[in-house]
Amino acid sequence: VQLQASGGGLVQAGGSLRLSCAVSGRSFSNYDMGWFRQAPGKEREFVAHISWSGSRDYADSVKGRFTISRDNAKPAVYLQMNGLKPEDTAVYYCAAPPLGVSTINPRSYVYWGQGTQVTVSS
Repeated sequence: VQLQASGGGLVQAGGSLRLSCAVSGRSFSNYDMGWFRQAPGKEREFVAHISWSGSRDYADSVKGRFTISRDNAKPAVYLQMNGLKPEDTAVYYCAAPPLGVSTINPRSYVYWGQGTQVTVSS
């Protein structure tokens, strides 16, 4: 599984961005997918997760503002980010755990994209 994230950029507080993660590899529809982020000097943290069946989980800090979705036909996974805040500034990564594993723990994810920078100005 290879992942390619895109869509980051500079946006003012209150604005929106949509991150995309193109996926290559077989059996994408059977994998859970996740988005994580890492701000300077901080550990990588969970943002959102979508299971192979479509169930979703969100970090409390983004709940109600971010939406994760997937398109198994593309295949790709997306992160729609609305109401952005300066504290959302980070490098955002899409990732996948091993097939059959459903988790929000970044240490359990084995496939990672290269990251895309999101900067929110106040």
